[in-house]
Amino acid sequence: MPWSQTTLDLPPLPRGFHLFTRRVVEALPQISETKVGLLHVFIQHTSASLTLNENADPDVRHDLEQAFNHLAPETFPHTHTCEGPDDMPAHVKASLLGASLSIPVCDGRLALGTWQGITLCEHRNHAGGRRLVLTLSGD
Repeated sequence: MPWSQTTLDLPPLPRGFHLFTRRVVEALPQISETKVGLLHVFIQHTSASLTLNENADPDVRHDLEQAFNHLAPETFPHTHTCEGPDDMPAHVKASLLGASLSIPVCDGRLALGTWQGITLCEHRNHAGGRRLVLTLSGD
């Protein structure tokens, strides 16, 4: 199987942790044809990030938002403030979580654990849309 790659443009989302596994799978239907492979998901932004986390209880996503706000508060005396008080904390949070995920593909499905889902972490109060690059390799 040749490599497959596409971009996934997401609309502006409110600040928080957003489960979007289904959108990723729908954007790359070649996953269903892949017996053994690897999906790489990359976000092309520095104030949002990706994580693999709880896919069932929305309280987990809420608690993650609260925890990261505690770790990187807007009240910290940042030097970079020209884009608003939420921008530099967003960069800190994105650096902690990261810009990419690699997920195994087995028998036409993402090999996620029972409670795992792909989560976009929006760290800005009024962000624009976000773009992801999805790259699939395998056969």
